[in-house]
Amino acid sequence: MAILKVAHMGNPVLRRVADAIPEAAIRTPAIQNFIRDLMETVAEYDGLGLAAPQVHRSIRLVALCVDPEAGFEIWINPVLTPMGDEQTTTTEGCLSVPDIRGDVTRPCQVHVQGLDQNGEVFESLLEGFPAVVAQHECDHLDGVLYVDKVDTRTLAFLPEFRRYAEDFPTEEDGETE
Repeated sequence: MAILKVAHMGNPVLRRVADAIPEAAIRTPAIQNFIRDLMETVAEYDGLGLAAPQVHRSIRLVALCVDPEAGFEIWINPVLTPMGDEQTTTTEGCLSVPDIRGDVTRPCQVHVQGLDQNGEVFESLLEGFPAVVAQHECDHLDGVLYVDKVDTRTLAFLPEFRRYAEDFPTEEDGETE
């Protein structure tokens, strides 16, 4: 197993729509070894998720934790569908955009369907923070970074975010749309 190098914003691999993984390839040693390396890498960086494009592989595969009790899951060729009109705003960061944070508004609830690391079909309905994590990671599969969706007035380097987060504009202040 290996810790993989994380691609940073500006690397073209992060802006490409990732290729679907053929079902016949999922149980091959190449994909299974990549999954182990991806899991080791996300653990090394203490992330909540990591998408294959973030480690220079333009394939539709993510490792993410949407339930801390269950641990990390592998999603292959996931399809997310927003459910309802309710939105939530959370502060996001990304291993591919190191040391920067900002607020992103996303649907509160999503339905996900895909394949697990064994090629078995799964479906799930996610709400709240797990839905945010899923959307953030799956955006990477479409060449989208959270900074593409961020309220730019909330962008901050990590030290300043930690120091001044309470001073950022909020919807309650009437300063955001």
